[in-house]
Amino acid sequence: MARYTGPKTKIARKFGEAIFGEDKSFEKRNYPPGQHGNNRRRGKKSEYAIQLAEKQKAKYTYGILEKQFSNLFKKASSSKGITGEILLQLCESRLDNVVYRLGIAPSRSAARQLVSHRHITVNGELVNIPSFSLNAGDVVAVREKSKSLAAIENSLANRNDVYEWLSWNSETKQGNFVSVPERMQIPENIKEQLIVELYSK
Repeated sequence: MARYTGPKTKIARKFGEAIFGEDKSFEKRNYPPGQHGNNRRRGKKSEYAIQLAEKQKAKYTYGILEKQFSNLFKKASSSKGITGEILLQLCESRLDNVVYRLGIAPSRSAARQLVSHRHITVNGELVNIPSFSLNAGDVVAVREKSKSLAAIENSLANRNDVYEWLSWNSETKQGNFVSVPERMQIPENIKEQLIVELYSK
C-alpha cells in the first residue's frame, strides 16, 4: 500500500501550515526547515515553484501519491465543470477521507489503516480499498465486530467537526455520504487553480 511515512512536521513546516492536523511541534517552529532556520534568506519563488508546492500540499493533505493524483487530475479534466473544483471533490469522495471527516478516525492516515484492516463497510459490504470512490447516498459504517474498538470509540468521542454533505448516526455508528461537497464546503486551504495551471503546461 503506497503512502508517505516520513516526518510529518517537516512537511507541515515546508508549507507553513499544519496540513496533517494538530501538531505541537509545528506550532513551536512554524517556519520552513533548514540549517539557518528563520534567518535564511529565501529568494523569490518562480511561478512553477509556487504551482508545484500547491500540488505537493494537496497530495500530502489527502495522502495521495503522484501516480494516483495524476490519474485523479485526468479524470477531473475529462469531466464537465471546473477542473480544479472536480479534482478536490474527487479527493473528498475517497473512502479514507470520508472516514476521517465522519470522525471515525483522528487523521487520514489512521482512516486509511481502518479501511485497509477491514473495519469499514460501504452499503453493507466490506471495503478495504482506501481510494474507493463514494457516490451520493452511499452509507459508510463501522463493521459490527469493530464497533467496540478503543481507537474508533476515542476518535468518535472527540468528534467535533460537522460537515453539511455528511450525516452521522452515533447509535448505529454509520454515516451517509449525502452529496458531493461544493468547493465552498471544503475547508482545505488549497488553491486548486494553481494545480490546474501546473498540469496544463
